[in-house]
Amino acid sequence: MLTVGIKKKSKVPGVMITQFIETLPEGTSHPDFTRKPIALTIQEGKFAFFKAIVTGEPKPTVTWSRNNGDVSDKSRYQTKYDPNSNEHKFEMPNVMPDQADTYKCFAINEYGQAVVTVVLNVIEVGYKKNKVQQPVAEATDGNFKTVLKRKSKVRPKSEQPEKKDGEIDPKFWELLLSAEKKDYEKICAEFGVTDFRWMLKKLNEMKKEREEEQAEFVRNLSSLRPMRVNGDGTASFELDMDLIDPSSSIFLYKDGEMVPYTKELGDKMKHNLKQVGKKYIFSMKDLLPEDAGLYQLDVEGVNMFSTEFKVPMVDFLVKIQEVKAKEREDAVFECVLSNPFSKILWFGKNLPLEQGDKYDIEVSEDKLIHRLVVKDCMVIDKGIYSACAGIKSCNAWLVVEADKDVPKGKKSARKATRAGGSGMDLEKIAQEQQTKLEEKKEQIKAAKEAAAPPPEPPPAPAPTKVEPEVPKPITVFLCCLDPVITGGLSDIYALRGKPAELTVTMNIDCEGTWYKDGEQVKLITSNGITIAKDGTSHKLLIGNCSEYDTGVYRFVTGDQSTQGKIIVGGVPEFDPDDLHKFSKPVVVRVGQNAAFKMPFPPQESLVVSWFKDGTEIKDGGGVKIVREPNHSRLLLKDCLRTDAGEIKIQLKNPFGSVEATSRLIVLDRPGPPEGPVETVETTSSIIEIKWNPPKDDGGSAVTNYIIERQQAGQSLWTKLGDVSADKTSFRDRNVTHGKKYNYRIHAENPEGISDALETADSIMAGIMILAGPPGAPTIVSASKTCINLTWTPPEDDKGIPIIGYLVEKRKKDTHQWIALNALNEPIEDVSYAVKDVTEGAEYEFRVSAINESGAGDPSPPSAMVCAKNPNMRPCFKNPEDFIVVRAGNSARVKICFEAEPPPQITWLKDDEPISPWINIINTDGMSQLVIPSSKRSDSAIYTIIAKNSVGEASFDVEVRVTDEPKTPGPVELEQTVHGKVVVSWAPSPDEELDDRLYYVVSQHDSNARVWKTVADRLFANTYTANNILPGIEYHFRVYAKNDMGLSDPSQSPTWGANSNRVPIVSNGISKTEICFERPPSILVPLKVHTPPKGYQLYMTCAVRGCPTPTVSWFLNDVCINSDNNYYITNSFGVCSMYILSVRQKDSGEYKVVAVNPLGRAECSTKLVVKGEL
Repeated sequence: MLTVGIKKKSKVPGVMITQFIETLPEGTSHPDFTRKPIALTIQEGKFAFFKAIVTGEPKPTVTWSRNNGDVSDKSRYQTKYDPNSNEHKFEMPNVMPDQADTYKCFAINEYGQAVVTVVLNVIEVGYKKNKVQQPVAEATDGNFKTVLKRKSKVRPKSEQPEKKDGEIDPKFWELLLSAEKKDYEKICAEFGVTDFRWMLKKLNEMKKEREEEQAEFVRNLSSLRPMRVNGDGTASFELDMDLIDPSSSIFLYKDGEMVPYTKELGDKMKHNLKQVGKKYIFSMKDLLPEDAGLYQLDVEGVNMFSTEFKVPMVDFLVKIQEVKAKEREDAVFECVLSNPFSKILWFGKNLPLEQGDKYDIEVSEDKLIHRLVVKDCMVIDKGIYSACAGIKSCNAWLVVEADKDVPKGKKSARKATRAGGSGMDLEKIAQEQQTKLEEKKEQIKAAKEAAAPPPEPPPAPAPTKVEPEVPKPITVFLCCLDPVITGGLSDIYALRGKPAELTVTMNIDCEGTWYKDGEQVKLITSNGITIAKDGTSHKLLIGNCSEYDTGVYRFVTGDQSTQGKIIVGGVPEFDPDDLHKFSKPVVVRVGQNAAFKMPFPPQESLVVSWFKDGTEIKDGGGVKIVREPNHSRLLLKDCLRTDAGEIKIQLKNPFGSVEATSRLIVLDRPGPPEGPVETVETTSSIIEIKWNPPKDDGGSAVTNYIIERQQAGQSLWTKLGDVSADKTSFRDRNVTHGKKYNYRIHAENPEGISDALETADSIMAGIMILAGPPGAPTIVSASKTCINLTWTPPEDDKGIPIIGYLVEKRKKDTHQWIALNALNEPIEDVSYAVKDVTEGAEYEFRVSAINESGAGDPSPPSAMVCAKNPNMRPCFKNPEDFIVVRAGNSARVKICFEAEPPPQITWLKDDEPISPWINIINTDGMSQLVIPSSKRSDSAIYTIIAKNSVGEASFDVEVRVTDEPKTPGPVELEQTVHGKVVVSWAPSPDEELDDRLYYVVSQHDSNARVWKTVADRLFANTYTANNILPGIEYHFRVYAKNDMGLSDPSQSPTWGANSNRVPIVSNGISKTEICFERPPSILVPLKVHTPPKGYQLYMTCAVRGCPTPTVSWFLNDVCINSDNNYYITNSFGVCSMYILSVRQKDSGEYKVVAVNPLGRAECSTKLVVKGEL
């Protein structure tokens, strides 16, 4: 596999992915992080951990490391994996400062790796006895990261020194350093500082010093926004900070104590620090009164920003209520606070709202009533609006209804009316609360005066008499005068016609007043409301609730009050006819869609849910749920059998819920009958089986069972019959003793036939009866490739027909018997040729008889036999006794023979020993004589002699080396008798060298204009042509012919009509001779060939030239014209070379060279032989 390094982009920022191969196989992927580890700042001694989730196929291996150190210490570093959540955890119990570092998480598989880095910051706390504090001045490199001592004078309460009289709280200066100038006066008044000139002078000195410290780590610091509460119930402060080193550690403190935080939104930690570019936003959720305090942000121990978070003791006496307004009408939200508050925060859709053209924010003079007016409401103003006072908040909906009376496309007119409000007399509630606050102030003032130390009593009276005059009991008494609500009211939903109860619990027994929608509720009224009091418990009872009882109820006692809303309504209902119709089952077939519809009266705040077998169904996938104002529909697509069950619709509102139930029946063919198939009875004529009904009947009852049978060893299944559904057994009476059968059973219902239940093992009819052993095998013959056996059938076949035999072999010096045929492929004859043998190895054999019950006992083993050929006299197999070879080519004489033991081979040429340059190649069963480049002198009678210990044999082969004959000499014509012409010619120069050479004469006349052979196989040099007619021209050609073919012809002079013509004088006109001679040239060059090994190859080119050039073929500059591995032809300038089966050694550069007296031409190509296919 080629390994590369391809960078890939992850969907998670900060993850570096390297892919090892260019193309990933199907179904695989490189590693990636779906959740990466989060940077962590934590206090020393705490439990620190990183979490990561990785993906990849195959599953990646996850490892962890750190930049400056190893993580091999199991006591400090622990790696865990949760297979349920697929989370990899890296845990550090009791984390120490030396573990602060940059950590890396690696996810690796064979196709790539993913890497992510994460930083761990550890804050040292307390005094370390084993460390020596070094002053800042000793940091010679100027790197203050090594000095982790805070420069802020604000310390935790446990480390604060005892405050001296007149000493200013360090918190005062920290707030001033981060505050705007307009807030100086307010901060000074809070801490009791009156000397502003001294304060400003010292503040400027501290600012200069602080800015120098900050310049070590920050380039710029701006946009400081103090802590404030947001609309989502969180509190946050923010600042813009350009760090010199982005990896600098950032720490958060509250009242001098380090605050752990996370950098990931949505994490479970209370505090969060989010960075967006250069902006840092610190947020805190789940606000509580104890969250108040001084919050500071430090970079490497240097304070950057300080802000104070104050939690005023305030609550909502009257919360804002839902407002329904018409389009272009004003909407009013109003509330009443328990304590005066100059300004509360208003939010719309989680965005802060300010006084302007769209919103009016109003505050009463006593600062208890606060209003938000949303002017000129439009549909886009719809949403949730909230009011925040300190850490308390309340919210309500604004519903804007479109004006239906306005024509479409036109804007309605601005309305002067207002919608909303609390519906109560807020002025009265605020006035009562103001009175209570003033009374409370007076009580506190009186308590303080009563708690003041009395004048020093005279020393005479005993101490016991002075105790009653100590104001301590009076202080306790005054503190208990204030009633406190320990159990307040909450909103309740009451059913129409049913009783309802409101209960308030106080800390002391006191009186209280009930109000409904701002009006006092009498003790007993005609509408069935009863007010009761039992000690500290106050109750308001409504005997029979109606719409008249809906409203806001408030209980007031002293300066304490609580309120709640009673909403009267009814449980949703179904129409009886619709309920009856819905309760009918829905029946569908597998693959069809099922639909349920249930109408109901339109209602507000109605939640519609669908359930199947008690589990709620969600919209998506194959489920479609449609919710309309007056009905709901459920659509199940492509139903399966598993979709069948109880379908239920539930209508739920705040008053209760109602349900309607139906059933979905999905019809399908039944499941297979339950197994296993049991054998009840088996005899020589009967097999009885039984089974169990299917677990799943497909939604409709099984009508019958179908029984099929197969004989063991065969492939055909035969239907035996049907069985009614009430029977789960079958008796097969058509069986043969000793045979084995397989059965399968199908269940059938109106929807179709089930899958089959099949017997696990074949069932035999009757008991197993095996045949006796056959006779011991006899060796008929043996050779190196085959051993022929025969045996006799068993004497006792036990009355069961034998269907064949099983033959086994055992090699000498081994104990394992190896079967030569399978039981289901028996040898039907009593003889067998064993071909699976190794030459020279010794074997013994045994045979078992096979009947319908199986293989019986084996026979006694045969005698040990060796796999080798028997001794025999050499004999030759179909040799050729005459071979013709072209001179220059290699001559090969192949003789095949049989002999045992292998014979000694001798070759003779004309009864004489052969020359040493003639090669003799002997192989198993063949001898080959090779003459590399034959000559005419190599023609002879070659004799092969094969001799072994058994005998001797010889064979003669005539080898004739010749070439195409040369042209006969000049041809002469002579007429001795009228009508006859004697054709004579000089003999061919090859006549003396080739005793098989003869001549062929062809004739051509002016009438026929074709050449025809008139004489063949002439061993003389004359021929008499007959029927020579006057007036006709005759031409004769004489060829020399031998075993290689014809020579070029020798042309005769013309004989006939114009042979005695007188030549015509040219009268001085010179004739021009045309010359056709030219040097060789290549008309069509050779082409490149790349055939696979063992394929045929045909290579060709075209050459011309006059006189006809001589063409030679070369392979790697070696002439191959005489190599008989190549068949080379030249037909009128088309030169071809043919290889029957190319080999690796045939690869190379092939060249064709054409030469005549006028010049030379050549062309070349390359042959590349590929490996075997």
